[in-house]
Amino acid sequence: MFETLPVLTVLQHDPDVPLDRFAAWLEGVETRVVRLDDGEPVPAVDALGAGLLVLGGDQNAYDDERAPWLPATRRLLADAVAADVPVLGICLGHQLLAAALGGRVEVAPPPGREAGIVPVMWRPEAREDPVLGAAIAAAAPDVVAAGELGGALVPSMHADAVVDLPAGGRWLAFSTMYPFQAMRVGSALGVQFHPEASPELLARWAASSGEDAAAVLAQARARDAHVAPVGRAIAQAFAAQVRAAARQRLAA
Repeated sequence: MFETLPVLTVLQHDPDVPLDRFAAWLEGVETRVVRLDDGEPVPAVDALGAGLLVLGGDQNAYDDERAPWLPATRRLLADAVAADVPVLGICLGHQLLAAALGGRVEVAPPPGREAGIVPVMWRPEAREDPVLGAAIAAAAPDVVAAGELGGALVPSMHADAVVDLPAGGRWLAFSTMYPFQAMRVGSALGVQFHPEASPELLARWAASSGEDAAAVLAQARARDAHVAPVGRAIAQAFAAQVRAAARQRLAA
């Protein structure tokens, strides 16, 4: 008898923002990618399977005219949290999660674009997080030192930012440029950075954003021995959450 892998639904907003390295790092789950940018409909919460991953994109969290699927995506995120479905929102996904639950996102805030490999500092609450706790363990302690927990080097490419957390949101990480780099609201984790991005993908985003793509690529490759373990740990810990949720559902 073959064991069926639990399904993780992935919402993709942009052809240039795929799962990338997460495709190999999300272990023990079946990823079902919904191409919203190709006109595929936003699924209902009861059709998600055991988890939901919302990727980034070139849109902003309120860009409903340009991306008409965003209102349904925000509703789905709220429904998934209410149903206790494991959720991971990355960059735009993080911002949509905040907006869906009553937080606030600022479009093009004054600090400008955060691009390249950046240091992110963990807050004490992050140690107990079921996903980021694994990332803290994976980050080399001598790479970024700030207080007891230290931090990690992560890929970043964004010009919008969460500026108010949703009610009940737990603040988990910050950078010197933007404070709300990670948050948890119930079953959902949002991260502003891109744990899934390879150096090559990050460089392509830099080129399309007017950044120095060659410099970003060189920086990302030079630091990938520190960056990749953090991204892999986040993917693996989130996949473990999804598997646990699937087991719980079967036992209920």
